[in-house]
Order: sequence, then C-alpha cells, then structure tokens
Amino acid sequence: MTPASTALVLAGIGKRFGDKTVLDGLSFTVPRGEVLALLGPSGSGKTTLLRIVAGFETADRGTIRVGEQRIEQLPPAKRDFGMVFQHYALFPHLTVGENVAFGLEARKLAKPEVRERVAAALASVDLAGYEQRRIAEISGGQQQRVALARALAPEPRVLLLDEPLSNLDPTLRERTRRELAATLRRIGITTLLVTHEQEEAFDLGDRVALLHGGHLEQLGTPHELYRAPATPFVAGFIGRSSLLPVTVKEVGARDEDGSSLATVGGPALAPGATLSLASRGFSKGEKADLWLRPEMLEVCDIVAPGTPFTGAFLSSRFSGPVSYLTVRVDSGIEVEVMVTGEIPPPGARVGLRLRADSRPMLFPSASAAELST
Repeated sequence: MTPASTALVLAGIGKRFGDKTVLDGLSFTVPRGEVLALLGPSGSGKTTLLRIVAGFETADRGTIRVGEQRIEQLPPAKRDFGMVFQHYALFPHLTVGENVAFGLEARKLAKPEVRERVAAALASVDLAGYEQRRIAEISGGQQQRVALARALAPEPRVLLLDEPLSNLDPTLRERTRRELAATLRRIGITTLLVTHEQEEAFDLGDRVALLHGGHLEQLGTPHELYRAPATPFVAGFIGRSSLLPVTVKEVGARDEDGSSLATVGGPALAPGATLSLASRGFSKGEKADLWLRPEMLEVCDIVAPGTPFTGAFLSSRFSGPVSYLTVRVDSGIEVEVMVTGEIPPPGARVGLRLRADSRPMLFPSASAAELST
C-alpha cells in the first residue's frame, strides 16, 4: 500500500485563547514524504498547532495548504488526513481487522475493496494476518501499529501523530519507536508528529521544529539543532549544556577557513587563559555566555599549558559506556564533562580543555535567564 503524500504548507498561523497568545504567526513547509516532529515544552503551542492542522481548532489567522489546496476552512473529515491519537482510540470489542476497516466502511466502500485495503494497511505495519486478533490479545506496540494502519487505510494525503508513544512503558516505547521510524520511512507519507520527548523527535523526525511560547525557535535536522542551535533557548532545551560568562577580548582574527574569530577570557576561565571562537557578530569588550556540551570538554592535567578551565571534581554519573563528571570551575560554576576512562577521586583538582573537534558557541550574556526557562 502506498498512501497519498502531499506537501503541507503553513503560513502565518496565529491563535489566541482569551488574552494569551498560543501561536504567533508560525510558518513552515513539510515537503512531500517528510516526517516533521513538533517539539517543545508544555505550553509551547505544539498540540494546539496539530489540532488546527487537523481541523479540530480554528486559527485566528493564517493559511494551511495541502499541495495547492487551501484547507483551513474545511471540516476535519474533508481534509483527507490520517490521525493517530495519543491513546489510539481503538475499539476493544472489535477485531484488529474490524478496527482498521472502521473508517473505510464509514465511507461506504465495497466490501472487497475494504478487505484489500485492510490487508494492505496491516502489511505496511508488519501485522499481516492479524485481522482476526482481538485488541486485548496484542501488545501495546502492536496496538500502536493497528492505530497507524487504521489511519493509513484510507490512503490519506498527510498523517498526523499526537504523542503516539506517550502511554507506553519505557522499554516498549523504545522498541515501538524504532518500529514506527522504520514504518514511516518505508511508507514515505508526509507526517506531522507532536512529541515532548527529544529522543523521540530525533529518532522519528527527518527535521524538527522546536516551539517555545508560540514561536518557532528553530527548524532543522536533529544534527543542526544539536550542533548549531540558533537561539539560547534551543541551546538549553536540546541535550545537556553549560553556560560560562566570558568577556570578548579581541575580534577580527581569522581561522583556517577564513571565518571571523573572537578571543574571549574572563572570570570563568583560568587566570590569563583565553579561547578563540566563531565571533557571530560580537564586539570587543562585550559580555557573552560561552555555551558548552559535556562532550566538547575533556579532563587534562591542571598544569598543562593553555588549560582554559581549572576546578574541583565533585561527582560522577555513570551512563553505560560513558560517565558524566560534574566539575566546579574556579569561578564557582558547575559544568558537566563526558569521559570514557578513569574518574578522578572526589575533590581532586582538574583541568578542562576543549576537544579538538568541539564547536562551542557564544550567546549574548542575557541568554542565561532564557536558558533557565
């Protein structure tokens, strides 16, 4: 079965509830066959946006197109979308096949076509032959795939997923996420997914749209959001990170690629130590925050020449193949460092330096407040 798939285009979507702005002019395109994950904290507007796209809510302004068709005035049943709800909404008194056939029969399709579509939809999610199973007889992950098959059976133009894995236990969620990712890529249907789990968004989404307070903070691949956050909020929300206050000492130097560099120092660094980073338009004397991820740092000898950070090792957190060390640098700020080898004794004085392949970034110093939100 190959469901229809068409580009989804949102332009200037705005929504208010009373005096609260929930969505503030969101615009983006989901190309044909792409899985776009809507990610953000509670209250960011992602669920409201999905409901507007589905037709369950009405936007105050903006347009929605599927291909060349404007759909924002169409009722949900006329939008030709498939949807998997958070709790699947399966009928426990019906068999798997009857659940998948429910929407097709409501459209009064001929019985032979219904049987053909049900079989094709179940095959597409690796549940061929499950037609006569009862819902109570299958696992939570299989129930999720039945809900997906039911959404795909009418061959929708766009698939909408509303937190489809949130009610599974952690072990089942991880396995089902892998299965769902493989299914979506195999089918190739344009998909809009809402989730609050970063790992889920990164696993399932070809691209991720990170929302915050009704605004689109960044839209890009998981790699882009993790490695090159566009705003302080993205830097703090995605993964683990530390912020260190610095002062821009010099600007204008060039690296081997010709990019402009800023030399920074300040109380967060060891006395006399400096670092050269991409300038991003900073001026000499400007206060900034140095953004680091744990894997950008490594422990070194405290007396090694050019060591930019020195401090005391506080604690470690074991995480399988790696451990995360908490080090309080001499300015009093705690940073995390990812290590794969030996862990120093508690209270030991250590040095920290940047790994050769790290790409730390500078943000305006006011970003500290935003990162904490």
